[in-house]
Amino acid sequence: MNKVYGSAAEALDGLLHDGMFIAAGGFGLCGIPELLLDAIKDAGTQNLTFASNNAGVDDFGIGILLQTRQVKKMISSYVGENAEFMRQYLSGELELEFNPQGTLAERMRAGGCGIPGFYTKTGVGTVIADGKEHKDFPTGPDGANETYIMENGIFADLSIVKAWKADATGNLVFRKTARNFNPPAAMCGKVCIAEVEEIVPTGSLDPDMIHLPGIYVHRIVQGDHEKRIEQRTVSEG
Repeated sequence: MNKVYGSAAEALDGLLHDGMFIAAGGFGLCGIPELLLDAIKDAGTQNLTFASNNAGVDDFGIGILLQTRQVKKMISSYVGENAEFMRQYLSGELELEFNPQGTLAERMRAGGCGIPGFYTKTGVGTVIADGKEHKDFPTGPDGANETYIMENGIFADLSIVKAWKADATGNLVFRKTARNFNPPAAMCGKVCIAEVEEIVPTGSLDPDMIHLPGIYVHRIVQGDHEKRIEQRTVSEG
């Protein structure tokens, strides 16, 4: 089975449809699947739901799909750095399901492992817990009961992620903090597309250095990436 495609548009061919649910890797502008996001914009797919830590910035990352009104709902942890994201949410134009970052990552990982739900203490006693099942477990000091809430695993139609290196079978290596949400996002989609900086010969990756096995990756595309800095901070002198 050939997993390598010539472009992001070719890798997405036959997969996109209006109303679909997409899980996207990345954190801010670090490790985002920018080529695939550009191709989704060009395809004009509408009414999308995205599970992603945030939505990039106004003119980059998922932010470009917010500008074209292709996203109807975000499942995210952070709204900042994107004025259009905030504007659409506050005006009621965009649905938003807030998740603590660890909960969002675990929801993706759980979906990839076939786990439909799990209990967590994170969010208990806050608006995050509203409408969710509560259950007490004897996990406190001396076996005392503590309250947990149930969160659902994420099962997406499509996962789009960014990696540093891949071999032709889809084994992925991420670079430093660009790994972030990419592995769990890759796991939870029915189909996963990875855009990478380099495709290396099969067998050349050290098995102990592979961060995500190729069993999770169905399509690969190599391309040039723009490495932006979200907020540039410099010192005087």
